[in-house]
Amino acid sequence: MSTHTHNFEIDPKIKKTVAGKILMKHIVSGDLIPGQKIGIKIDQTLTQDATGTMAYLQQEALGIHKAKTEISVSYIDHNTLKQDFKNADDHVFLQSVAAKYGLVLSKAGNGICHQVHLERYAKPGKTLLGSDSHTPTAGGIGSIAIGAGGLDVALAIGGRAFFTKTPEIIGVKLTGKLPPMVAAKDVILEVLRRISVKGGVGKILEYFGPGVKTLTVPERATITNMGAETGATTSIFPSDEITKEALKEFGREDDWVEIIADEDVIYHQVIEINLTSLVPMIAKPHSPDNVVAVKEVEGIKVGQVCIGSCTNSSYKDLVTAANMLKGKRVKQNLSLTISPGSMSVYYSMAESGHLADLIGAGARILECACGPCIGQGQAPRTDGVSIRTFNRNFKGRSGTPSAQVYLSSVETAVACALTGEITDPRRMGELSDVPTPKNFKNKSALIVEPLPEEDRARVEIVRGPNIRPIEVNDNLPEMATGEVILKVGNDITTDHIMPAGVYLPLRSNVPEYSKHVFEPVDSKFYERAKEKNGGFIIAGENYGQGSSREHAALCPSYLKVKAVIAKDFARIHLANLINFGIMPLTFENKSDYDKIEMGDQLELDTKELDNHRLMLKNITKKTQIPLTHSMSAVDIETVRYGGEIAKINKQSKGI
Repeated sequence: MSTHTHNFEIDPKIKKTVAGKILMKHIVSGDLIPGQKIGIKIDQTLTQDATGTMAYLQQEALGIHKAKTEISVSYIDHNTLKQDFKNADDHVFLQSVAAKYGLVLSKAGNGICHQVHLERYAKPGKTLLGSDSHTPTAGGIGSIAIGAGGLDVALAIGGRAFFTKTPEIIGVKLTGKLPPMVAAKDVILEVLRRISVKGGVGKILEYFGPGVKTLTVPERATITNMGAETGATTSIFPSDEITKEALKEFGREDDWVEIIADEDVIYHQVIEINLTSLVPMIAKPHSPDNVVAVKEVEGIKVGQVCIGSCTNSSYKDLVTAANMLKGKRVKQNLSLTISPGSMSVYYSMAESGHLADLIGAGARILECACGPCIGQGQAPRTDGVSIRTFNRNFKGRSGTPSAQVYLSSVETAVACALTGEITDPRRMGELSDVPTPKNFKNKSALIVEPLPEEDRARVEIVRGPNIRPIEVNDNLPEMATGEVILKVGNDITTDHIMPAGVYLPLRSNVPEYSKHVFEPVDSKFYERAKEKNGGFIIAGENYGQGSSREHAALCPSYLKVKAVIAKDFARIHLANLINFGIMPLTFENKSDYDKIEMGDQLELDTKELDNHRLMLKNITKKTQIPLTHSMSAVDIETVRYGGEIAKINKQSKGI
């Protein structure tokens, strides 16, 4: 780990934690005091094609022509279906960008970014910034791994620090050992049941206690992956002898360093979970924190089971499924799909014979990609019940608005596939421990390594007709006026704002993608925004939860949305709004949310941003409403320029 000479203050509690020890080695500005803004050096980055295409267009617009990180990887894993030229063109663009600027490319079919990164590149003690909200998966191996918008990742590739508020460190103390048929997925479902989808905002979840030693790195990664659903900045496990063994199995033992919390560590808060007392859990529709014990919903008929996603697609997960299915057959009125997390997992399953057990039981083997998790295929039937080992079950995310999607462990999912109804997996008997292969083969057939630097100048970036350049915003006016063009409630996700699924091929074409902003909420939003020349959005709590998809800020910015006024915001989306020049403002009194209606004419004096308190004038109702914000002076400057790209471009020209 690199050491920086920046002098900073540090909260004594943070200093003794695993997360704190890594942050101390990477801080370049600010103080490690909860709530204070810090800048941290980024060692590694990852992008995926749904966010990466735009990130690299932004990188070009910023004039960044070389990766300055230890390693930056461009993954193609989200939109691998090629129904017309758009995805194919984007994939060629991504490959040419990687060759031009010194990135590793993981081609379509090589696997899901988080699973591949865990196996090949993630290292204890390193910082990883990814343009995907589930980047904290690498926390299972002892990395500080943070999801962010693509623009922040583009800047990190160019060597700039990543800026965020210092989180509180919440200790999750694990004792005991998981009983048979109870899985790591049940641990994180229990965490979500306790703290909800917003309980981790402004926090790092750090796991400690004797129960940690009973969990393998793939199990730890399942927990840190889905910790993103709490809104946490990241989640992390110590790097211990279990981590060392996993890296040895991945052929990377030399990457191991020990990082453990001090014995006298005192966390800002402690959550205690006795693994021994846990039971199989399941998240009911339509939120990851709508969690109950499986036995409470047993008997509901199931039409589809999907195993995979970045949460549960490791070798251990799939061997667990194979062992439960061996010699059996899934219910005839049910579809079971398996998405291996990486080509290496797929190869190992084939080599060990476990793949045959899955196929023989009637499972459909899908490509090593995100697939159904992001609405790419396998949409359930109308009103269908789907059991998925994924991390999100937002309404409509599966591709079927009326589907009832439940989230579970692999063990529970297989039990449902064998019985045709929601079933507690403990009814299926017990399984022996599933070993990770001692000779796990990291297959490289679909990995493209960076070209030698002297050869990169000859590479030409290939751009299809759907790839549109970045447009630079105008400055924020001193007096922002406009109409309320949308009012929404609590827990609006980025899927609500910017639907994925069939629309993902438009990700590199902002004018076209913008036609679908808020389509799941209000199909007339685009027309209204164009007619009114933008305006204001009013929202409830936890606005922008879910995916790091920066298009949920970029496309509203293109439609000239001036501000989102909410009760509060999800972390990544808040940063994305600032990056694209939209004011993220909060009600000083949450009850004032009820005093604004669709169609109201609003006025804001943006010079008041410097005071961190603004008075919103509702011209229609002849009232005034106090607003606040959490932006720093640098953030305010960014918004005034019209966003980060506009600021950098204008400052470079002396404007």
